[in-house]
Amino acid sequence: MNVVIEKVQFATSQLVEALNRLLPQLSSDPPTLSIGDLERILHSDSAVLFVAKEGPRTVGMLTLITFRIPTGRRAWIEDVVVDAEARGEGIGERLTEAAIDEARRRGARTIDLTSRPSREAANGLYQKMGFELRETNVYRLVVDG
Repeated sequence: MNVVIEKVQFATSQLVEALNRLLPQLSSDPPTLSIGDLERILHSDSAVLFVAKEGPRTVGMLTLITFRIPTGRRAWIEDVVVDAEARGEGIGERLTEAAIDEARRRGARTIDLTSRPSREAANGLYQKMGFELRETNVYRLVVDG
């Protein structure tokens, strides 16, 4: 599989369509992205969207968020998904490596991410790449519902 990892620079209708095809593989109730949504992400100083492309086809995505807090610059990896038909080919690892490189370039001290326990392959990958399971609680408050 000849896959290229790209940092997305421009919003296109083809990319929006590809992301909307991937998102249901990540979430049971995903939002439908518009080109305006994608443009807002790409214009954010804190967000970097990476995609994995096999020829013209987008087969994976990852979002890196970086931010400064009093204890230093931090990074967070979110919305990692590889198309079911392309899994097992190292695409998730290559997306994550690109995010790690970008976080380092931006001066992040740490990179956090979460992964559901049921995603055994993803959890194994993150541990193999040096991410350590933390003893913490993650809380969520839904504010737009």
